[in-house]
Amino acid sequence: MKIKSFFGSSIIGILGGLIGLGGAEFRLPFLVGILKIDTLHAIIINLSISLVTVLFALLFRGVDANIVSHTDIVLNLLSGTLIGAYIGVSYATKINKETLHTLIFYLLIFLSLVLFSHTFLEIKNVISLQTLSQAVLGLIAGVGIGLVSSLLGVAGGELLIPTIVLLYGVDIKTAGTLSLAISLPTLLVGLYRYHKNGRFLEILNFRDVLIFMFIGSIVGAFIGAMLFGEVNASIIEILLAVILLISAYKLFKKK
Repeated sequence: MKIKSFFGSSIIGILGGLIGLGGAEFRLPFLVGILKIDTLHAIIINLSISLVTVLFALLFRGVDANIVSHTDIVLNLLSGTLIGAYIGVSYATKINKETLHTLIFYLLIFLSLVLFSHTFLEIKNVISLQTLSQAVLGLIAGVGIGLVSSLLGVAGGELLIPTIVLLYGVDIKTAGTLSLAISLPTLLVGLYRYHKNGRFLEILNFRDVLIFMFIGSIVGAFIGAMLFGEVNASIIEILLAVILLISAYKLFKKK
């Protein structure tokens, strides 16, 4: 399991790095399908690894002036993502396994469609809103993204980045940095809620998986970043979207 954890997370990290994502949406099927970890524990493990990935990404980038100059955007979306993460954990720990599997199945299908849209649609600001309307939509979008984050254990960058670009008219590079700043506290709230519900400590039974996936994710993300621009990211996104569709069906629809 140690070797599988390391190499699996490394490959996911490399692929994620090539397209600018953390790869958490692919770690969940890997944890459930390859490592045979039950769904709820896999979500919490994925959330933990996503937190480490985002933290290192922020450390590598350093304190970005874009975060300070766009504090209003960060706070607007964060007000929603924190609520969504809080609600999502409560829901995930109370519903039965079958309902959780079905919900995750549809969420993974949704994320695969998001990956397809990144490939075929040019993301640019197309919404012109008054400040109040913008703030309300930001809050609503944030709640939805926070729910997805806590239910799948993902940082939510694939949803946050297009939301920031479309809603606030920020360039995509800056949106990536703001996405990390929003994801970090959102992931922390999700983990805190799982801890308060008494479920977080249960993943200590999977120490080897956690340690080797932490290392593998960091190594993979580093390699992916080094290869960024050398490989056609659009082709990789399409391939991963197809893989995600197949994985979602095989792992969750038949449970």
